[in-house]
Amino acid sequence: MLNNKGFDLWADDYDKAVGISDEENTYPFAGYKKVLGFIFQTILASENATVLDIGFGTGTLTTKLYERGCTLYGQDFSSRMIALASEKMPNAHLYQGDFSKGLVEPLRNCRYDFIVATYSLHHLTDVQKRVFLSELRNHLKENGKIIIGDVAFETRPDLERCRLAAGDAWDDEEIYFVVEELRRDFPQLSFTQMSDCAGILMLS
Repeated sequence: MLNNKGFDLWADDYDKAVGISDEENTYPFAGYKKVLGFIFQTILASENATVLDIGFGTGTLTTKLYERGCTLYGQDFSSRMIALASEKMPNAHLYQGDFSKGLVEPLRNCRYDFIVATYSLHHLTDVQKRVFLSELRNHLKENGKIIIGDVAFETRPDLERCRLAAGDAWDDEEIYFVVEELRRDFPQLSFTQMSDCAGILMLS
């Protein structure tokens, strides 16, 4: 698993690496643009939304929301990613912190219309995911939504099919979402499959 230093080193080439995988429709980023586009349109349907982005990286999604008047908050554990994102969004509220330990203090004091996480929460164990999602729900405004775009599957057999197809490219250190298992704790969780390996989970 990449640590914060690993992400610092990868930061400048991250968008290019993602784009190649998406265009070639290969694991792990097949459907990446579709995922971000869906989340973008969903958030823009609400005017002047307050958005918290968990693991925002170089700000690919958040910058577009920021440019359209959303109030942006974010947490990422890479100082280099934060530096790159801050150049694009000078008035955003961006904090460094390891989200496996929850939200950093300043972000706990706000409530959000949307909390988004794209291709970041697969670094958490299934237990950590459940704990973190429960925490995040407490920071939603009324009618707020958590939207997760990531490598995700409806069932465990769906994940196994993707693992076989990916072969040696499969990353055993990342822990992907299996929606039917998460629904035991979050029965209202909705899921939209966007490619063979990507999907969107939504929780109110």
